[in-house]
Amino acid sequence: MKERAPIRYDERISLIDGFDLDAPGRTGTYVINEEQLTIVETGPSPSVKYVKKGLEQLGFSLDEVKYIIVTHVHLDHAGGAGLLVKECPNAQVVVHPRGERHMADPRKLAAGARAVYGDSFTELFDPVEPVPEDQLLVKGEGDTLQIGPNCTLEFLDTPGHAKHHFSIYDPVSHGMFTGDTVGIRYDGLIREGVDLFMPSTSPNHFDPNDMRASIQRMEEKNLDRIYFGHFGMTEATTLALHQVNDWLDVFMEEAENVVTEGGQYDTLADRLLSRVQQHLRKQGIDDEHEIYIFINMDMQLNALGMVDYFQKLNQ
Repeated sequence: MKERAPIRYDERISLIDGFDLDAPGRTGTYVINEEQLTIVETGPSPSVKYVKKGLEQLGFSLDEVKYIIVTHVHLDHAGGAGLLVKECPNAQVVVHPRGERHMADPRKLAAGARAVYGDSFTELFDPVEPVPEDQLLVKGEGDTLQIGPNCTLEFLDTPGHAKHHFSIYDPVSHGMFTGDTVGIRYDGLIREGVDLFMPSTSPNHFDPNDMRASIQRMEEKNLDRIYFGHFGMTEATTLALHQVNDWLDVFMEEAENVVTEGGQYDTLADRLLSRVQQHLRKQGIDDEHEIYIFINMDMQLNALGMVDYFQKLNQ
């Protein structure tokens, strides 16, 4: 098992690296140290052992966990919830109304992911366990959850990446846990002084109009922090949101061109990758940089989502 100490942002909020894809800096679990110990995202089931270890390193036991919040039910964010909650007897799993049934019975969710990931599914996601219905707590637009005497979380319905997606506002840090709605933060580049924030347009609920509306909601909050599902926190919130918006325009332009030409998703993925490479070369990032392990995969999934969107649009 890989070792990485939790990242402590302050006395309240820490981030545990779940080593999703067996790699650091991809997917994380946030821990909010309040009276009601709360975690945001579990990652997939193979990440649960890292979550447990991270909680131990932070000085918490599993029976102290009161809330396990998942921003949406995609397996890289919530696939480990059923496995983890088995060992957290006092916890409830907080989920969007559209995601509740998938947490209670994840078979359809798992089948969809298996169709996308094929032979890699077992290694990446197994086992996908159900969450007992009496441990599910549904929260939707405008709902709140008090986790401490001076901290009441607020839930915002934020579709675009997925219809079953909410974001969680933390008033103490004036920050938002955004899952995938406002994109991905490429931690491996930021450590080198390069900021790259890009949208996540994976299948099958991607909607650019909803995504732009969700981004605008974040802009209107004038946030001090954004806590990304992939990966880590930024205080450069205006920069991040503007970049994601700009890249969404680039992605949609390329997608429209490919669809008009009758091309397939692999053509679109190549064009998206080319645009990102052009941008990063100007920042001094070599085409062989290890960050492309993530970027290549993301462009494949993004292309699938955008082609799916245009196919539905033209039906």
